[in-house]
Amino acid sequence: MAITVLYEDNHLLAVVKPPGILSQEDDTGDADMLTLLKQDLKERHNKPGNVFLGLVHRLDRMVGGVMVFAKTSKAASRLSESVRSRQFGKTYVCVVQGVPSKPQARLTHYIRKDNKHNQVTVFNKPADEAKEAVLEYEIAAVNGRYSLIAVKLHTGRPHQIRAQMAHIGCPLVGDLKYGAKPAGGMSDIALWSTSVSAPHPVTKEWISFRSIPSGSETWSWWSSEQLETASRMLSDT
Repeated sequence: MAITVLYEDNHLLAVVKPPGILSQEDDTGDADMLTLLKQDLKERHNKPGNVFLGLVHRLDRMVGGVMVFAKTSKAASRLSESVRSRQFGKTYVCVVQGVPSKPQARLTHYIRKDNKHNQVTVFNKPADEAKEAVLEYEIAAVNGRYSLIAVKLHTGRPHQIRAQMAHIGCPLVGDLKYGAKPAGGMSDIALWSTSVSAPHPVTKEWISFRSIPSGSETWSWWSSEQLETASRMLSDT
């Protein structure tokens, strides 16, 4: 499988994850990014033995876009600390059903995950075992019954964008789990990781990696200019 490499040095690896690929191995035994990239590094660099690659953050299986991995344990520790201290910037674009009532807003909800059913519930106020979930969104374009939305995450909760946008009445196209109407047999949801930004784990220089949505038919509803504009909105670059 061809995976686009955006950047690589001795400490980290930034790639574009294709939709449909797991971030890491699970019980299904299906292909996952961590295993595929370890194999690729081993072959490209002719490395003997096991290859270290640290998972810093995840994308849902049906989501494509930028992912950053650590190539050393030190880099993994420092990048993970950037995530915990909210110095790890993540922006996305998505296509939702309907048009949000506000052109841009900051959403604060509380999310509780049901691990058995792999689904979350969103609350407007604090609730038992629910964690705060914060994001910003801005409408980039509207096409009839659908909106192209830029999103910046301030917390990294499970299914956060999917659940919060559905909670305000605008589920992501293709996301049947959170109330979207069927859209032509789509297997992916219309969500793409457009940028990841963080301090470099060694040099401390601010680095950023970007990717424009592609693949799914949903992205063809928008011009390249609209997708480019949306991918830069709310980003740290």
